Amino acid sequence: MQSWLDQNLARLIDKYGVPAASIAVLADGEVSTAAAGVLNQNTGVEATVDSLFQVGSITKLWTTTLIMQLVGEGKLDLDRPVREYLPGFKLADETTAAAVTPRHLLTHTSGFSGDAFIPTSRGDDGVELFVRDVVPGLAQEVPLGAGYSYNNAGFVVLGRIAEVLRGKPFHELIREHIAVPLELGHVATLPDEALLHRAAVGHVTPRPGAPLEVAPVWSLVHAMAPAGSLLAMSASDLITFGRAYLDATLLDRTTIDRLWEAQVDVPPTGGDLRQVGLGWMIFDSEHGPYYGHDGGTVGQSAFFRLVPDRGVAVVLLTNGGRVSALYDELMGHVLRETAGVELATRPVPPAEPAEIDLDLVVGRYEGVLFRATVSVEDGEIWLVDEAVTDDAKVLLPEPERFRLVALDESRLIAAEAEHGMHEVMTLMEPVAGRATYLFRGGRLSPRGD
Repeated sequence: MQSWLDQNLARLIDKYGVPAASIAVLADGEVSTAAAGVLNQNTGVEATVDSLFQVGSITKLWTTTLIMQLVGEGKLDLDRPVREYLPGFKLADETTAAAVTPRHLLTHTSGFSGDAFIPTSRGDDGVELFVRDVVPGLAQEVPLGAGYSYNNAGFVVLGRIAEVLRGKPFHELIREHIAVPLELGHVATLPDEALLHRAAVGHVTPRPGAPLEVAPVWSLVHAMAPAGSLLAMSASDLITFGRAYLDATLLDRTTIDRLWEAQVDVPPTGGDLRQVGLGWMIFDSEHGPYYGHDGGTVGQSAFFRLVPDRGVAVVLLTNGGRVSALYDELMGHVLRETAGVELATRPVPPAEPAEIDLDLVVGRYEGVLFRATVSVEDGEIWLVDEAVTDDAKVLLPEPERFRLVALDESRLIAAEAEHGMHEVMTLMEPVAGRATYLFRGGRLSPRGD
């Protein structure tokens, strides 16, 4: 595998317009690593295998680890209300605030709005202030326990539970309970720690069709660290974290097996993701289930996969470009050769659109950061994305408009690919012929009109 990575990584990132990538593979007890490209197009600093990339929401697996360590010590029960550990916990919906449990948070079934990237403090009190000042204003978009809807804010609440039960800020817990025991040498829990290493910056396109440029900020807001706004590391250090799950060194085997038991189904949009366990995503293949998580920040994307029965772990870290297409070819080859896993073929627009009820489709779907408006013009389906807050405009500076095609009677697919893939979205729970939710990007966005 080492020889193949050395021969192909630079070629593949050039093919897909990715400024830099770092990959690490654990197979047959050996770790292979490779890196190529530049970490920052403005400076030309080259990527090395020790370079740090942000891992985004892969951080949620680290937060999950902290929570399950507390469960193992008898300090936390996943099925007791959050208020037993955070007595002042509030949400916009009082019934949910009183009943929601850590299990709901770990499985993304709490139903309250999760994408409130609202800054509080850059200090050790950032998580505390987010839970105290921001979370109480988050709307209940989906009934508690009704289904999977990806929730960043829920993991901030989990991080706050860990802080309260341990009496230390989240970044210290990450280092003390994971990084130090695993002897990780290339991990940054805060931006000023990243300065001690060769660190990647993200690259974004300010508008459709524009060339990549350096992202306007290095990270998302500090307060969302437990959800994935800050943590950065080398690919090989993330592989070491994966090996700890294969070897059961941070948690016992029984606990790990519980994490990988399916808790909730994921609505079909295409791809291998089928179910969610406790914190972990469960992917499906002809070989059987495998596990992991993806992560995305401002212009950086990360992918982490474990195939336990083959002893395989794979990490791919990137900083912009057509990362989904790179994942398909690069990770697809590695998983096939090391674990016998074939990635699902991503859906593409059909030559002839399927029949779909336009009344089901048309509407405005509201999120805390973005609004998606679906309309029909001259028989064609169009979607306009727009940011609804100043914070959201960091991620989407200008409204974006693109055409959709009916994939089947309940799914739409983007006519044009972005980052190497055609986005698929599912219209769910029709009432009187109109969809109640648009499932997109892992979230259930309620109809707002």
